[in-house]
Amino acid sequence: MTQGRMGASGAPVVSFENVRKVYGHVKAVDGLTMDLRPGETVAFLGPNGAGKSTSLDMLLDLRKPTSGTIRMFGSDPYHAIKAGRVGAMLQSGGLMPEVTVRELVALVTGFHPRPLPVEQTLKRAGIASFAGQRVDKLSGGQTQRVRFALAIVGECDLIVLDEPTAAMDVETRQAFWVNMKAEVAEGRTLLFATHYLEEADQAADRIIVINKGRLLADGTPSQIKARAGAKRISFRLDRIDEPFLLGLPALVNVEIRHDLVQIQSTDSDRTLYALLDAGYRPREIEVSGVGLEQAFIAITAEDDRDGNGTTPGRSDSAGVASYAQH
Repeated sequence: MTQGRMGASGAPVVSFENVRKVYGHVKAVDGLTMDLRPGETVAFLGPNGAGKSTSLDMLLDLRKPTSGTIRMFGSDPYHAIKAGRVGAMLQSGGLMPEVTVRELVALVTGFHPRPLPVEQTLKRAGIASFAGQRVDKLSGGQTQRVRFALAIVGECDLIVLDEPTAAMDVETRQAFWVNMKAEVAEGRTLLFATHYLEEADQAADRIIVINKGRLLADGTPSQIKARAGAKRISFRLDRIDEPFLLGLPALVNVEIRHDLVQIQSTDSDRTLYALLDAGYRPREIEVSGVGLEQAFIAITAEDDRDGNGTTPGRSDSAGVASYAQH
């Protein structure tokens, strides 16, 4: 990692200190405090409406905090962005139509304080093969890759991505993360928001989870999964009693697929004993630690229960019934 990217003192690249953003009676961000350190890949997770996009907008100086302080490279976000130290890929905003990909990248490159050669950017973003195509003729996945290219047209030190792999197929998504690992290997810091939790588990050094604008968890993927304190129980039942299963103790989440039941529980012993005490005799029992997706559900569900009480919910799709306590 270069001294220029790291900074003389190894100070945080970004710091939020008790940041709040209020719209009328709605607290979009509520006392958020967090740091991003040099060279990290950080996944920024939260359910819909958790405050992720608002936090990213404030980080990029697109919105001003109601209170609190945001620092970037030891200064305010405006000056860091003006100096070309930040590249961003957001969900909002369209791309200029009726120009080729190469022409659009060249145009944005011309405005950057620290530009890179256009052909280098096209190669880094993996879009050289369709650089001659018009922007308005691209597929959804190609459009996302062009957005990424526009985020890295210059020598930026921090890359901020909001749902970067949306609309990408599996192969394109894998290629995208190969490119991102190369960017981070050069000393850049990466912050990305995503709904693909498997992607976050594989790509991130560190995961930050927020809900209702508040910080819930901050640690490595392994630490987040351990913090959930939940186990996954899988078994088969000949007779399914849905109301009974929803009433099991220590329940976080239940999924039913025909005779297969998968339960997420904060106390697997209590859950299983309650099932056995009621006269059920499950088959093919497996108890394991949860993955990141299950840990995320457990952490946010616990926060929702603490603030709003517990309400079972249900959705059905293609013969699958899912039940969750939130």
